[in-house]
Amino acid sequence: MVRYFLNHWSALVPILAAVVLAVSWGRSPAAAAMVLVFAALMGAVLAAVQHAEVVAHRVGEPLGALVLAVAVTIIEVGLIVTLMISTGDKAAALARDTVFAAIMITCNGIVGLSLLVGAVRRGVAVFNPEGTGAALATVATLATLSLVLPTFTTSEPGPVFSSSQLAFAAVTSLVLYGVFVMVQTVRHPGDFLPVEGGPADRSGVDALYDFDEHSEPPTKRAAFSSLALLLVALIGVVGLAKVASPSIESGIEAAGLPASAIGVVIALLVLLPETLAAVRIARRDRVQISLNLALGSAMASIGLTIPAIAIASIWLEGPLMLGLGATQMVLLALTVVVGALTVVPGRATLLQGCVHLVLFSAFVFLAVSP
Repeated sequence: MVRYFLNHWSALVPILAAVVLAVSWGRSPAAAAMVLVFAALMGAVLAAVQHAEVVAHRVGEPLGALVLAVAVTIIEVGLIVTLMISTGDKAAALARDTVFAAIMITCNGIVGLSLLVGAVRRGVAVFNPEGTGAALATVATLATLSLVLPTFTTSEPGPVFSSSQLAFAAVTSLVLYGVFVMVQTVRHPGDFLPVEGGPADRSGVDALYDFDEHSEPPTKRAAFSSLALLLVALIGVVGLAKVASPSIESGIEAAGLPASAIGVVIALLVLLPETLAAVRIARRDRVQISLNLALGSAMASIGLTIPAIAIASIWLEGPLMLGLGATQMVLLALTVVVGALTVVPGRATLLQGCVHLVLFSAFVFLAVSP
């Protein structure tokens, strides 16, 4: 029974999550039942990403690169909107906190782990500075336009955009993300392949989605099955987040943590699968693909989440605070500078990996103890 579940977990978990959602919807589950809700929520997130990878492997590039990003963004936006609806004005800064946490996790946590693992295996982690530098520049631009400028604009009081400014930020985010995807998958795909990699065929795609390099794409039937299970998993994630939101908020308050810690929890939950995938890929001496995954996730978190939240804000009540505070801006600026110095040589040692991980640790510490 256990072996059967382990072999078919990605198909069983979305169904189990839907059952748990149906049973718990509209109720206040007891503590023991809430543990089951959280387990189902975590399992649904992992299953959703797994099925998105299968669909992406089937459709190939450039659509394949978008499938996983869109699936993860739907999860992130669903969790943000669900908590914003349930908490009202208290969650005005939730989108900002979650997106910023995603940037810190990807650009420092995942990048640091990838470089560390790659350097441990080979002494030096080697990657392509052209593609990685372009990705980092795009992330830095998106983060500045969406999260830094609202602190300094004067059309609205506080760290908020006016309606026209928010629309501009949303459109530019989509444009930059779309151009980057085109460059990565159509115009200059070689800049994003491992330095030691073979021809620019499906090897980079297979490594990105953690398939064997010479594996055949899944059948059309398997892809449609994964698409259906992906939709079930996404419904489970959003619904279970609604059920679990009161417990998350009460747990944060009981622990004496600031409200911004909720955004960190959401980002950690959403980016857990990407973190595991990046480390697995780095252990296979494909650090470039790990960096693509990390920076691509950061880019999608800004370039797709901000427009989605901008649209959702039409119906959501209360302000939408996007501007970062002084401490957060210092961490963001340091991340961009250190990231640029890491990328330029095209190679990194244990030191660079540890520097990024220390920055990530500083972010987590300051999120808990501001």
